[in-house]
Amino acid sequence: MPSFDVVSQLDMQEVRNAVDQAGREVANRFDFKDTNSTISLDDKEMKVTLESVSHDRVAAFRQVVEEKLVKRKVSLKAVDFGNIEDAAGGRARLSGSLKAGIPSDLAKQIHSHIKGLKLKGIQSQTQGDQVRVSGKKRDALQDVIASLKEADFDLPLQFENFRD
Repeated sequence: MPSFDVVSQLDMQEVRNAVDQAGREVANRFDFKDTNSTISLDDKEMKVTLESVSHDRVAAFRQVVEEKLVKRKVSLKAVDFGNIEDAAGGRARLSGSLKAGIPSDLAKQIHSHIKGLKLKGIQSQTQGDQVRVSGKKRDALQDVIASLKEADFDLPLQFENFRD
């Protein structure tokens, strides 16, 4: 029986590279001169933190980071930035969390979306942080993939392990 897995993965090496590139660019840019702007990435907690002298510099720093992530083909849906907050010494800070894996509430949305397609012989089940979709016909599975690509979920979805 043909099947595939719907997953949401994040390539941490690409995220690390984007963060490093953004840090180097900000260190060399004239508009960030003497702002002492910093960026840090915590792999274990899946967080990225930007800090600079003012709210507008942090917003510009965020734009640089987002450009680098897009250039490295990391979806911006995988990064959830909060609000800019005040830090010690009159500085400003912005924290963002990195999202990987499909949480149970989003898996339920995916299941209901697949059921809403009303394709014959298609079944879906949650397996940890991924969703396995199986069916009798390969064409029906390809229709499910196309529909999930068009749907707007809060996470970047990848389709792996397609088996006949």
